[in-house]
Amino acid sequence: MATYKEIKGVTVQTRSEDPELNVGAWAAGGALNTGRNAGTGTGISTAALSIGGAQTTYHAETEQYDGSSWTEVGDLNSARAYFMNPGSGPYTASLVAGGLSSPTRVALTETWNGSSWTETGDLNTARSQGGGASNGTTTATIVFAGGTPSFLTVAETWDGSSWTEVGDVNTARYQLSGAGTQTSALAMGGQTPGDTRVGLTESWDGSSWTETTDLNTSRDNASGGGISNSSSLLFGGQTTTVVANTESWNGSAWTEVNDLSTARSYIQGSGTATDAIASAGNPSPTNTATEEWTFPPPTAAILTEGDIFLSGGSALKGFGKAAGIPAGTWATGGTLNAGHGYGTGFGGAQTAAVCCFGGYPTHTNNTETYDGTSWTEVNEGNTARRNLGSFGVLTSGLAFAGGPPFGSAITESWDGTSWTETGDLPSGTYNNRGIGTSSSAGLCVGGNDNSTGLDALVYEWSGSSWSEITEMSTNRAVASTAKSGSTTAGLVFGGESPSLTVNTELWDGSSWTELNNLNTARGDAGGLGTSTQALCFGGNDPGANQSTKNESWNGTSWSEVNDLGTGIAHGIAPAGGSIAGLASGGQSAPGTQNTVSQEFDAPATLSTVTVS
Repeated sequence: MATYKEIKGVTVQTRSEDPELNVGAWAAGGALNTGRNAGTGTGISTAALSIGGAQTTYHAETEQYDGSSWTEVGDLNSARAYFMNPGSGPYTASLVAGGLSSPTRVALTETWNGSSWTETGDLNTARSQGGGASNGTTTATIVFAGGTPSFLTVAETWDGSSWTEVGDVNTARYQLSGAGTQTSALAMGGQTPGDTRVGLTESWDGSSWTETTDLNTSRDNASGGGISNSSSLLFGGQTTTVVANTESWNGSAWTEVNDLSTARSYIQGSGTATDAIASAGNPSPTNTATEEWTFPPPTAAILTEGDIFLSGGSALKGFGKAAGIPAGTWATGGTLNAGHGYGTGFGGAQTAAVCCFGGYPTHTNNTETYDGTSWTEVNEGNTARRNLGSFGVLTSGLAFAGGPPFGSAITESWDGTSWTETGDLPSGTYNNRGIGTSSSAGLCVGGNDNSTGLDALVYEWSGSSWSEITEMSTNRAVASTAKSGSTTAGLVFGGESPSLTVNTELWDGSSWTELNNLNTARGDAGGLGTSTQALCFGGNDPGANQSTKNESWNGTSWSEVNDLGTGIAHGIAPAGGSIAGLASGGQSAPGTQNTVSQEFDAPATLSTVTVS
């Protein structure tokens, strides 16, 4: 037996075997139904499409992957291969453009809605074997370079209905790869005039291309995936021979990582730097093999720098902090002056919070602030309403949407003293939620939209106006957020979709990624913290309309921790973080507005760890 004493806020884990290294690796997946190469792909290792391609003829087949097997779904309208490969991201909303069709180069564009392909606006320049990036959206794509057969530099962006020429790449080439989004993309490798294979990498920022660090291995006909110009993966391709090399991009340099199991080129591949798929491709035109690129699953024991880990040989390998979250408890705080059921609120600290608007059945514009002990009524908002979203801190916040009439677009800014009406949302909504820490930048996520109903819409606030950005994967209203997140690191969880959901999604500034689910499906819960450390508490779950359940997020998974003292739901106003947080407002029973605050504390304490 070994005893470690007076380790403040540290967890020591002991296992009889070493954990897995926290690195990516390729593993065999299910076989395609139809072998081919030179098609394109979209999706990740558990949800993907393999589209078109060539064998002895051009193919229109589309196959869908569920993580274990491929199923034939709707064919392309035009059989073809050698696309401008913009496939990446979710497989339910995809786009293919250009390519070769018997064997003419075409400008044809088709979009996929999850079940069928639709022909839409053509490219301005018919071409094939170029690069593309869309991160799985049919409304914002960029394609670049390629051949006509002349080598091209031209780039075009897609807005959902038409293509527009934008800034050219610096070096004409074809048989290159692309990754990222319409505003944050990479052009990787390829072949330049004279049939010279290159490792050239260019980065696109939405207005211009910049040459950056070359690949370690110059090649063409590789495949790639990525969520932006700062996080991408490139695999396979051809030098003088077909290769299995895989390289990872971190925004400034390429690193060689684990190779494909089988060398191949003309792969139907896509994904992200941490979750990708490679199907079909040379050396055989009848190849049906699939490989999946993933990191160890969340359930695996993973060794990363910063963790204390004691192996069977009792060797100390590092250390990491744990701030006693499982021991955190809720206690009664100050009492509100008025009920704020179906209201909203925000705050960066447990002792500096705002609870505002709401009220049921009569809606109000009341605003109260908290100093850690008591609530004080302050200046009212301009428009009384409920079922709205918000974000911010005590001295700088934003409240938006709601009703009645439900589906408002009104936005009000809080400066610590008073509210000012500012730029409206593009579309009225309610039961939406917010992410952000000031009135100058944040996100409005989900809700019930006037135009579309229950939706996955996301709007970004610039400090003066809203703009629509990439949608979440899941339509949802009355969701919860890690409210102190940012426009480049946001977490959304739970909600109604329309049934209660456990789904958790992470925003990285350019795309949404589904992560590990909540343990209990719920809507109208409270949310605190950031994308790496958060709480989800209260809400409506299948067992209670005003739940007491509380879950903690560690950046990877959710764990049940100590419950609220009193169950609450419907417009909870959260403040603080996952170590010291505050819950106020909402309802404590059907028709009963909650006026009692609850404070969550999880201080780091001295711990004795005993290992046997």
